[in-house]
Amino acid sequence: MTRDLDAARQVVELITGGWRAQALYTAVKLELPDHIAAGRTTDADLASATGAKEDGIHRLMRLLVAMGVFAGTPDTGYRNTPVSTALLDGPESMRDMCLLYGEEFYAAWAHAHEAITTVSSGFELAYGQPLYSYLGRDPDTSARFQGAMKAGNLFFEYVPDVFDFSGKTVVDLGGGNGALLAAILSSVPDARGVLMDREHVAPVARAHLAATVGADRVEVVGGDMFSGVPAGGDVYLLCRVLAGHSDDAVVGLFEHIRRGMADASSRLLLLDRLVVEENSTVLPALWDLHLLMTTGGRHRSLEHLRALLTRAGLYIERSADLPVETTALIAAARY
Repeated sequence: MTRDLDAARQVVELITGGWRAQALYTAVKLELPDHIAAGRTTDADLASATGAKEDGIHRLMRLLVAMGVFAGTPDTGYRNTPVSTALLDGPESMRDMCLLYGEEFYAAWAHAHEAITTVSSGFELAYGQPLYSYLGRDPDTSARFQGAMKAGNLFFEYVPDVFDFSGKTVVDLGGGNGALLAAILSSVPDARGVLMDREHVAPVARAHLAATVGADRVEVVGGDMFSGVPAGGDVYLLCRVLAGHSDDAVVGLFEHIRRGMADASSRLLLLDRLVVEENSTVLPALWDLHLLMTTGGRHRSLEHLRALLTRAGLYIERSADLPVETTALIAAARY
């Protein structure tokens, strides 16, 4: 039998994917994009700046240049590409995402076999406690987690294009550092906001929103949204926060929201990645499996979410597509 060389090469590409990810993580851990931006462009310069052996830097850079992360040669010097520029330390950086995925989440994926065969959290297997409990006890990892969430929020600025927030009170549940709420309030000057998240996240959100849209336009509430939500909202937002929770818990949250709605014109906006069982693309399927590794959770299909909303007395009024394979579901209450 003649070996299928294309298939064999594809297998090699797949099984070495983790090596590529760890090479990128190492570059970020060593702050190589920042050092190159500062003019340290040779193997010797980078070794001196990082405290690493020059041979190690040389071999790492050879791979990263081949991957398109950096450009240049050891003789002419290295330079940043758009990929490594996205990893420079700064407000819009993907640096925290790279560090979190290269450390804590990489450790979670090391337990993929057991997590998949038992449908349990790889993170909990690795660290002995659920992800969110760990984040509540480790401020550094929590800060990286919030930075990673922000880096993945490429669709936030487009949310005001799919819903009219004018003059409304917007309640962002599980709103993290407030980046989504800030994007909405910045785009809609006559809207006001309320953000609810866990107690250890609330101070971060309060500082971010005060700096971006002003403390007078927003209230930050610390607490558990599954126990109750702020009442009187015109619009309730749930952005990528349902995946780690059971169907019954999600229905209970929907019921809290329905009771909290100001009136019949109030709406719930669900912003999430949806899974499909046929003709799925790679990214939604990959994110779904990643949720199993990190929280033991899952992404849901449109039909699944529709059924949960129905149980809570809500229905999907319409949907809209957002960038990076995100869907907005606009739900209203049945009266």
